[in-house]
Amino acid sequence: MTAPIIQIPAEDLTRQYQQIKWEIAAAIDSVLPSGKYTLGPALEAFEKEFAAYCGARHCIGISNGTEALHLSLLAMGIGPGDEVITQANTYVATSFAINYTGAKPVFVDIEPRYTNMDISLVEAKITPRTRAIIPVHMYGHPVDMDPLMELARRHHLLVLEDASHAHGATYHGRRTGALGDAAAFSFYPSKVLGAYGDGGGIVTNDDDLAQRIRVLRYMGQEVKHTHLVVGQQQRLDPVQAAVLRVKLRHLERWIEDRRRVAALYTRLLADLPLETPQEAEWGRHVYYMYTVRCAQRDALVTFLAQRGIETQKVYATPVPLQPCYQYLEYSPADVPVAFRCANELLNLPLFPEISQAEIESVSSAIHDFFAGTGGGIA
Repeated sequence: MTAPIIQIPAEDLTRQYQQIKWEIAAAIDSVLPSGKYTLGPALEAFEKEFAAYCGARHCIGISNGTEALHLSLLAMGIGPGDEVITQANTYVATSFAINYTGAKPVFVDIEPRYTNMDISLVEAKITPRTRAIIPVHMYGHPVDMDPLMELARRHHLLVLEDASHAHGATYHGRRTGALGDAAAFSFYPSKVLGAYGDGGGIVTNDDDLAQRIRVLRYMGQEVKHTHLVVGQQQRLDPVQAAVLRVKLRHLERWIEDRRRVAALYTRLLADLPLETPQEAEWGRHVYYMYTVRCAQRDALVTFLAQRGIETQKVYATPVPLQPCYQYLEYSPADVPVAFRCANELLNLPLFPEISQAEIESVSSAIHDFFAGTGGGIA
């Protein structure tokens, strides 16, 4: 059977590149003649600019988002015997970073409105071994951070934001990245701010923590060939930093385009029996993904694919229910909201350059699906 031809992709990075390719070429050309292909002024400039964008004192460029989480935890002193609390519906990198330190991930369920960590469940998971909490700003909507920070301070815990979905999202007017003790960002190409390859960054207002991270990311050294600790080779390279500097200049416009697309989807889908994303009055959603909830999700995926419309199921299995975490003995009953969302959430095509006609075509196809099946939210 011939696979349907994709007419509307879930994401399309080529359209954005066509808009800025001359700026990108100039930025790369400014790095290559310098001979500074690791660390150097291009990386330092991006770090300074992204820190300022987030409203923080420091940004440390890291090789990828997973290592941004990992090195943050190492710099916080997390290690064997410790526990770190995170949420059940994140990408597995969030919990893998905990494992890499030798600590144990502890999972909490999510709240259904924004699919973020259910803060009311966190305190019950705190034990004498708990050292930190990793909230994840899912799909671009910020976590309700004030009550979480109050809880963390009361129990003397550190908070590491996983902001990989949420570049530019705001909470009570403050940008993600400056809400916890530190924040880890991914600059994977499809992110709200993405490089042309792997990349990540750590943002913090803590001067000592920032210095420990800088030492850890470059083989444990402050001065070359003097290794203070066992470090790693996890630098963001300056060519990617140059690309990110260009894209950072466009980021607010692209976020507004994402919000415009989301608003149009929400209006067009309002008469259907499915749940569209919500935005808290205290937050700005940047719509890394436009995520709807539908009881007949898998049937809808098949139907849209037959119309040439690509969608994504992110993430279709809660992390504690993945085979690699069988040893922790979680069941769906331990994370019921995350389990239900994993079986019902669907990401519709969304990227800043998607056209109104394409959005209307997606909406029309979804209307046709419901007209034929009567499916909806359970």
